[in-house]
Amino acid sequence: MPFRVLAVGDIVSKSGIDIFTRRIRSLKRLKGIDFTVVNGENAAGLGITAAQAEALLDAGADVITLGNHTFNRADISAFLDGCRYILRPANFAPQVPGRGWGLYDSGFGKLLVVNLIGRCGMEFGPDNPFLEIDRILRSEKARFTLVDFHAEATSEKIAMSFHLDGRVSALWGTHTHVQTADATVCPKGTGYITDLGMTGAKMSVLGVKPEASVSMFLGNPRQRFEAEEGPAKMECAVFELDEKTGLCSGVEPLRIED
Repeated sequence: MPFRVLAVGDIVSKSGIDIFTRRIRSLKRLKGIDFTVVNGENAAGLGITAAQAEALLDAGADVITLGNHTFNRADISAFLDGCRYILRPANFAPQVPGRGWGLYDSGFGKLLVVNLIGRCGMEFGPDNPFLEIDRILRSEKARFTLVDFHAEATSEKIAMSFHLDGRVSALWGTHTHVQTADATVCPKGTGYITDLGMTGAKMSVLGVKPEASVSMFLGNPRQRFEAEEGPAKMECAVFELDEKTGLCSGVEPLRIED
């Protein structure tokens, strides 16, 4: 029987949290999901609070991954140290709070979840994610390995798919908030999609009110971005994994809408 993993794209603000908490349990039943990984780094707009992380876990997330806004909310640092079900990018500086990967019981054997962040176009200098994942895979052994690569450049994410093909069960991209049309099983058996997309307001610019974004691109003085509300979507993907080999046999991108 296959092992089914649900990966949910960046949750953005109240609209994203709301649709996730309302729809996740029925979606898991419908698709026979065994394990759910959710990127929550925009749950508070920029960052995530401890209360929001607990709400996502209570609603049905098994693991929360983060990204470049990991530390935008002050109370999250202690939560990262105390909760093993929330991960920040593994290639952040080693002295920062939290952990970059975790081993979990899947019911079919050990499951490793790794959170990485890209370097192209980011505003800081994380360690090399390609070398970091090599180090992790040398030190940790599991039946299934799942990787959330939170990165700006599609080229960097696609290159990572070639680097990890056959070495991990599934690799997906987050951060750009637009679901890509390239879900596939790579030649050596790794499930892949360049970006899962976004979980948040449908009529928005990446989850924020369009007016402020349009004004910025017109060249006006920058306004404060505010989260859009209203009807939402949840963009995600289901990866079907072979319980014996740990590799992927199919990928199904999904969009759930209000």
